[in-house]
Amino acid sequence: MSKSKEVVSSAIPASVEPVRIAVIGCGYVGLVAAVCFAEIGHSVICIDSDAEKIECLQQGRIPIHEPWLEELLRSQNPTSLRFSTSLADAVRASQVVFIAVGTPPLESGDADLSYVEAVAVEIARSIDSYKVVVEKSTVPVYTSDWIARVLRRNGVRPGEADIVSNPEFLREGTAVTDFLYPDRIIIGTCSDRAFRIMERIYRPLIDGSYSRRPSAVTLFSNETRQATLLRTSAKSAELIKHASNAFLAMKISFINSVANLCEQVNANVEEVARGIGLDRRIGSQFLRPGLGYGGSCFPKDIKAFYSIGEQMGAELTLLREVERINERQRDHFLRKVRSTLWNLRGKHLAVLGLAFKGGTDDIRESPALSLVKSLIGEGATITAFDPAAMANARRAIVSPRLELAESALQAMDGADALLILTDWPEFASLDLSEVKARLAQPIVFDGRNLYHPAVMAERGFTYVSIGRAAVEAATEPSELHSAATPYRVA
Repeated sequence: MSKSKEVVSSAIPASVEPVRIAVIGCGYVGLVAAVCFAEIGHSVICIDSDAEKIECLQQGRIPIHEPWLEELLRSQNPTSLRFSTSLADAVRASQVVFIAVGTPPLESGDADLSYVEAVAVEIARSIDSYKVVVEKSTVPVYTSDWIARVLRRNGVRPGEADIVSNPEFLREGTAVTDFLYPDRIIIGTCSDRAFRIMERIYRPLIDGSYSRRPSAVTLFSNETRQATLLRTSAKSAELIKHASNAFLAMKISFINSVANLCEQVNANVEEVARGIGLDRRIGSQFLRPGLGYGGSCFPKDIKAFYSIGEQMGAELTLLREVERINERQRDHFLRKVRSTLWNLRGKHLAVLGLAFKGGTDDIRESPALSLVKSLIGEGATITAFDPAAMANARRAIVSPRLELAESALQAMDGADALLILTDWPEFASLDLSEVKARLAQPIVFDGRNLYHPAVMAERGFTYVSIGRAAVEAATEPSELHSAATPYRVA
């Protein structure tokens, strides 16, 4: 089909006939999707080749830190959600098969689609009736065509299967609520038959009936929430995912560039960001300055999207600069630490936050972890705390210069300075009197702008943040303005 179609949700009845679903891959996307499909009323089998992972899930234990996920998993009964290592059995028992396996980056920047291909081959060999095969993994454009080709080459006849692109838009730390209360649901297919089945799957989210259930996961309040369902071609759906992530990463790099300018001219980036964000054409989301983006999506998807453009002769050179700005942001923050402390060798530093963002234990491409490695490399000793990511960090950094604390306050004991590197909400509500008492020197480097500079100065701290003038401890109220001089990077 050549034109996108926005479905009017009020025309869809509230009653839903359950769909039998197989989700291949118990990783981040697959597990969240499987649990949430079961939560909205479908019968789900989630498959993974890792028998140990399957056993843990069967016992109600999840391998990742994600709010709501474990509670929802344990609330499902065996008829709504099962876990298995048998892909063939799951495919034969299901009407719709979601592919949610990993697509890690190759050295070239392209996505590694070998797992997708291997799963497509197994699906083809297991099909015994009509199936809808759905790309849920983040994949480059034309992947749906390749999956269809793999199915044909392995004996699937025309009419036995339709391919759908149904990209996910989940943020780590809010993945469950993102799934259950989405802004939009994209269904990319030229098949009316497949579209009708996909529409049936998502109906409780489209018509708002899920949010009206007494047992529903709540989003701020019990208000009814309806998602927009958009039908597109498979190629458009594949591009929507990469383009969305690229645009959000660009907003982050843009505001970090503005923050660096604000430091030079003694402006406040938070005031600037608010002024920009009040423009409805721009919006306020992703205009928070910090240490740059990380995680499993943005860095990988930026590289893959750039590579796609290059291969198709439509170079997305803007994305290269987005990447460079993101990398430089960590160096910029490290220079601030050096400039204030002068020499890092022999310094004892407290670090709060190791995950790439609050609400998750994911340390992949984490700016916090990158900075910790740099600080250790320059001779500093680190005592760190993270509410969820310490086990992962312990495996990622094996060094006698890194010690992990049992609490945020314990990490500060006797430290020459405190570095806040991840935006966990609890870090924004620390008892500042206790923080000052535990630190050897009342110096705070805030890479997430969790505190107000004037407040920190009043409480006796030297405080360095992002896009705002550094301040020294004020002894008199009148000193607050004179202390807020422009920050200059050495």
